[in-house]
Amino acid sequence: MPLLLLDLDNTLLDRDGPFRAWGERFLDSIGAPPADIDWLLSIDADGLTDRWDVADAIRNRYQLGVRAIDLVEELHDGVVAKTRLDPLIACALRIADDAGWMPVVVTNGGVRQQEAKIRRTGLDRYVADWVISEEAGVSKPNPRIFALAAQRSRMPLRGAWVIGDSPEADIGGASAVGLPSVWLHRGRRWSDSRFAPTRTADGFIAAVAAVLAG
Repeated sequence: MPLLLLDLDNTLLDRDGPFRAWGERFLDSIGAPPADIDWLLSIDADGLTDRWDVADAIRNRYQLGVRAIDLVEELHDGVVAKTRLDPLIACALRIADDAGWMPVVVTNGGVRQQEAKIRRTGLDRYVADWVISEEAGVSKPNPRIFALAAQRSRMPLRGAWVIGDSPEADIGGASAVGLPSVWLHRGRRWSDSRFAPTRTADGFIAAVAAVLAG
């Protein structure tokens, strides 16, 4: 049974939509112009900016008296509350499982938020396990996090595939550990000359189909 090593945000679960929804509600609650959502999205940088830095940027821009820790909690809880599992994603995971693959989530981020999203959306019913960088002590693209996922699953890395949307973390990580990969392009063009995905797909369902097709 080969491993299917899966990214979480913007691969299994939409992150852009929930973050935008939270941001629009939050900006409205503090009386900020609706157009400021573009600024907030740029600061967030697709989730790559540290949450504390995002909180500090918001506090500074709007001169808010709220503590940074409270704003970080609001951001975490607000995004999690708006995150949903697409039934078609769940169906694709079930198909992969029925075809003999073992889906395991490998994600960068904090345990509290990432595990909450996995459990509250019901994603935990469709994957065998998950590895979160904060708990693992190592982040993608470091090959050790993929090796840890295999160790926890008691399965070999040989024969595994990686699916994800991040060129550096997911595809770079797969390349570093010598695994084939599927990149979810999300409308982008591949531009990194150091490595390349084995396949490219426009969404998770197509990515699973590519893996099953070999």
